[in-house]
Order: sequence, then C-alpha cells, then structure tokens
Amino acid sequence: MSKRALLEVIALDPQDAVAAQAGGADRLELATDMAADGLTPPRAVFAAIRAAVDIPLRVMLRRADGFAAGDVDTLCADAAALRAEGADEFVLGFLGPDGSPDLRAVRAVAEVIDGCRWTFHRAIDRAADRDALRKELATLPETPGPGGAPGPAGPDAFLTAGSACGVEDGLATLLAEQSRAATGEPGYTPQILVGGGLTLAHLPTLRAGGLDAFHIGGAARPDGWSGPVDAAAVREWRTALDGA
Repeated sequence: MSKRALLEVIALDPQDAVAAQAGGADRLELATDMAADGLTPPRAVFAAIRAAVDIPLRVMLRRADGFAAGDVDTLCADAAALRAEGADEFVLGFLGPDGSPDLRAVRAVAEVIDGCRWTFHRAIDRAADRDALRKELATLPETPGPGGAPGPAGPDAFLTAGSACGVEDGLATLLAEQSRAATGEPGYTPQILVGGGLTLAHLPTLRAGGLDAFHIGGAARPDGWSGPVDAAAVREWRTALDGA
C-alpha cells in the first residue's frame, strides 16, 4: 500500500487554518494577497494561526508579485521577525531576469532561516532550465559560510505543477522528475509537492507515478478566493488521497 500522502492547504487566516486542519490537512502554507499569488503574511497573522492549530506551518517569504527577489534586506528582516515569532518552516524562491535562480537572494534568506525546512515554490515552473535550477540549489549545503563553515541548507521540497500552465500540462514532467527522484539523482532528492491547477482527477495518475505530496488553495474554497477554506472540501481531498 502507498504511504499516506501529504496534503498542504493554503491558509490566509485562523478561520482557514482551523477548517483545513479539521478537514485533514497535514500542513498549511501561510500567505496573504492571493491576487499576487501569495505574499508574506503579517507577523500577527502567523501568531494567530500558530495559536489556532497544531499542524506544521510553512510561511511564504515573498514581497511582490512575480519571482524577482526585490529588496533582499527587507526579505531577510521579514524572515528574522517571523523566526522570532516562532516560525520554523518557510516557502521562498527567486529568479533572475534570465530565468536562472537568484542564488544571492536565496542564500541570503536561507542564512536567516538556517536550520529550518523550506520549499522552493513555483518559481521553478518559470525557470529557464528546471534541471539546472534544481542542481544549482543542490549546491547550497556545500556553499561555505562565514569562517568556512557550511552554508545554509537547500530546500526539502519543490512546489511545482510541472509547467507554468498548470498540472494538466505538466503531468509528464512531474512523472519524469519523480522517476529521477527515485534514483537519488542530485537535485531531485527534495520532495515534489504538486500544486497549481491540481484537480482530483489528476490524483490517480500522480499517485501511480509515486508522487506523495499535494498542495491546494482555491480547490479548498467552494466560493473561490473570496470565501474561506471549507473543511468538507479539504476532507474530500484527504479521502481521495487516502484511497489512492
């Protein structure tokens, strides 16, 4: 039998968080401003959600729409403030103008959250070269830090649809990358967290291909982003995953 799949749900506030946990979510991604595809939530919102639920929380570190890092010092200050509030898992990902990973920005933020697990988000789906991005990020643990000490660790997950257009177009890429992950190929050891246009209809193919982590946002909200997370909608996903 396949191992239990991870289900991550986007939560914008404590109400979302409580409903997602009640529906069977294993982890939450915390963000604000979904019109910009998710930005860093206020520190007070993180604290309120942390007090409301007891499942892991991954907090978005992103200041503006798009995948440019922008003001890296501000990103680092956000990360430090959230760490001080108790956040210990994060989501981030930055690209340069040419579509390559912005390793300077990634390293700077990763140093602030050093020791925390983090997801490289769907910036990978906009990268000029997905394979090169994965392999460059895999070098992060080997990057010397101050005094020659090991640098910050790389991501333990990639949030990806396999395509900028969504899971429907990215299925073949997701399955191929999971096959490479199964061999332990460098750059492919982080967990593939499937999200972006994901539907229940995609699950049988993805589960059969060995994928075991899934991310939903709008799919947990019957009224779209204007409405809250619905526990029953999340439970439908949990049931489908447990039966796959």
